[in-house]
Amino acid sequence: MVKIAPSILSADFSAMGEAIKKLERSGADLVHCDVMDGSFVGPITFGGQMVKNIRPLTRLPLDVHLMIEHPKTQIKFFAEAGADIITVHYEACAKISPTYLKETLELIKSYGIKCGAVVNPDTDVERIFDVFDICDMLLIMSVFPGYGGQKFIPTALDNVKKAREYAARIGKGDLDIEIDGGVNLKNAAEIRAAGANVLVAGSAVFGAEDMASAISALRG
Repeated sequence: MVKIAPSILSADFSAMGEAIKKLERSGADLVHCDVMDGSFVGPITFGGQMVKNIRPLTRLPLDVHLMIEHPKTQIKFFAEAGADIITVHYEACAKISPTYLKETLELIKSYGIKCGAVVNPDTDVERIFDVFDICDMLLIMSVFPGYGGQKFIPTALDNVKKAREYAARIGKGDLDIEIDGGVNLKNAAEIRAAGANVLVAGSAVFGAEDMASAISALRG
């Protein structure tokens, strides 16, 4: 099943509550929350308080993507704020220690919520094969994290295909594989064909005249 996870980074922050409610009415499957710290990536977006504030407004799962240094230190806050799934970057974890990614994923699971690992477009997804068994989701970046509105990097589809093939090989053929960055109505079919079943979209949803139609078209 293909799921659409609109990124609230593209929403009007002055009317976030209404944006969240509109996503649910329009048929979104998840709410993608891009958390940036100004260190791992340049911009700063929002923290656990935003997640806590929007949690009562929707029944949709909150998909929290941590683009931050030292993610282990923030898991408690986002778990208690109401995140349903938290994904963390291989690149941030690998700078700390070879086991930090696995430790962070296990910490997320200890709160009774789903976890996932993320790789940038220039990181081979094989680097995270050893944590596939822990993950509920894999997130393949198709732009470099930090800024919305970037163009889709087609070579990211190689990571999607590798991830889907390896997941099937280890008996996790139904693993959610999410893709984030530059997703739009023109490339959605190719993305789905590569094996991604969770599509993050920002401007393709929030910039559409008819949000429900855009979500339906992305889902295919």
